[in-house]
Amino acid sequence: MVAKSNLPFWKTKNMAELSRKQWESLCDGCGKCCCIRLEDEDDGSVYVTDVSCHLFNPSTCACKDYPNRKSIVPDCVTLTAATVDQLHWMPETCAYRLVSRGEDLPEWHHLVSGSRETIHEAGMSVRDQVESEADVSDEELPRRIVVWPGEPDHTKKLDSASQ
Repeated sequence: MVAKSNLPFWKTKNMAELSRKQWESLCDGCGKCCCIRLEDEDDGSVYVTDVSCHLFNPSTCACKDYPNRKSIVPDCVTLTAATVDQLHWMPETCAYRLVSRGEDLPEWHHLVSGSRETIHEAGMSVRDQVESEADVSDEELPRRIVVWPGEPDHTKKLDSASQ
């Protein structure tokens, strides 16, 4: 049996107990949460696109102005221990979601692998696969719907509706 003190913090603390440093370290840097989403007004289904927030840097998979993002992009969501379980649109592979559910982090997560590159090597990020919303019209967004690795395929609903 492993002593509790030898376990990593995400296995011994609940979300509200994490320090700011621990909280921020949970982010795997996938960038999926920075992709523009479309919601079906009829059934509430959420579809993810390959279009990112204009503050997202697709090469680094990070926000270009993280400390000031809320003032620049007012609808940018600040994830908290209180909101993580309420945000149904967050990626299924999101470490915050996994830890909140009591699940373990995947082997490609940097806290497990020791490298921030493993998520990209595993193909679980959007690195260099998105285009800025500044360069894409709103009319084009429905044609930009994608299914990122590790995420559920909601597009099957779209396919059956168009037949």
